[in-house]
Amino acid sequence: MSALAAANLGITVHIYTPEKNSPASKVSAHTIVADYTDHKALSVFAKGVDAITYEFENIPVETVNFLKQKKPVFPDEKLLEVSQDRIIEKSFLNEIGIETTRWKRFENKQSALDAFEEWNANAVILKTTRFGYDGKGQIKLFKSENINEAIKHLNGEIIIEEMVDFSYEISIICARDVKKNIITYGPMLNEHKDHILHTTTVPAGISSEIAKQADKIIKNIAQNIDLKGVLTLELFVTKDGKLLANEIAPRTHNSGHWSMDACLYSQFDNHIRSVCDLTVIEPQRHSDAIMLNLIGDDILKVEKQMKKKGAYLHNYGKTEIRKGRKMGHINFLSPKTSPTTSE
Repeated sequence: MSALAAANLGITVHIYTPEKNSPASKVSAHTIVADYTDHKALSVFAKGVDAITYEFENIPVETVNFLKQKKPVFPDEKLLEVSQDRIIEKSFLNEIGIETTRWKRFENKQSALDAFEEWNANAVILKTTRFGYDGKGQIKLFKSENINEAIKHLNGEIIIEEMVDFSYEISIICARDVKKNIITYGPMLNEHKDHILHTTTVPAGISSEIAKQADKIIKNIAQNIDLKGVLTLELFVTKDGKLLANEIAPRTHNSGHWSMDACLYSQFDNHIRSVCDLTVIEPQRHSDAIMLNLIGDDILKVEKQMKKKGAYLHNYGKTEIRKGRKMGHINFLSPKTSPTTSE
């Protein structure tokens, strides 16, 4: 989708990926299939482009540092480092005054026992600090359970997080260019199914005060990280109206896919603009929208969905259907009814 946005600007895209038949390869000028640690292939890739960006956070920081010596990479390694490790991420957020759920580093069994005691909790969440997404790499741990048995299901370093009785989850996206101009998308309301984003609704139907707070928080992050590119922030809204930062994604995000059809300028348009030394442009949302994720076999049942008013399908062209795999999405548009803080 970033490659398609680039094409609209007359920008040629080259893809570097370890996977064959990637969806982006089908709409790009050139693809190199190689491992992220292959310096020879990385050098060939860098030689053929003017600027480099990435579209997910599990790329090794070492790869970005290697490429940075050859061509500009946006966002840079600082944002990648922060978003790849939950302990680094939460420490960074707390240090710049952004509240998160309470958390502890898991060092041993006593760490969990201390968390139960300090938080007066009957259950906590244990997560791997790296490589967890869509509910993977995390478990709910009850006070009565055998802690040593429970952590056998988690690999690597572990963080303990307090369980939050939140009302709903929102996300907000910002794009910031090299001249420090910044625009935002959202906030938008997210609903999950089996730990995977199911629908995103914009406008989110939240108070203007909460919307303004979310906008302020993401701009705070962007300025502190000196963002050049796009980042997404997921937030919990508690029953008493408090905002708690949950996760940062250093990229365009599933919850922003509605912008492809409901705005004049999508998150992908502004992602490309921000990393190609162009000025970011206000989204100019012209419609309300609900984005429906197509997960696994959902892609085979789209005809029924397409009969609904205002439906627009985006099929990613992935060749293999797997349970839990994002195969596409549908944006349902309706006339714009109310503004948000970011249009």
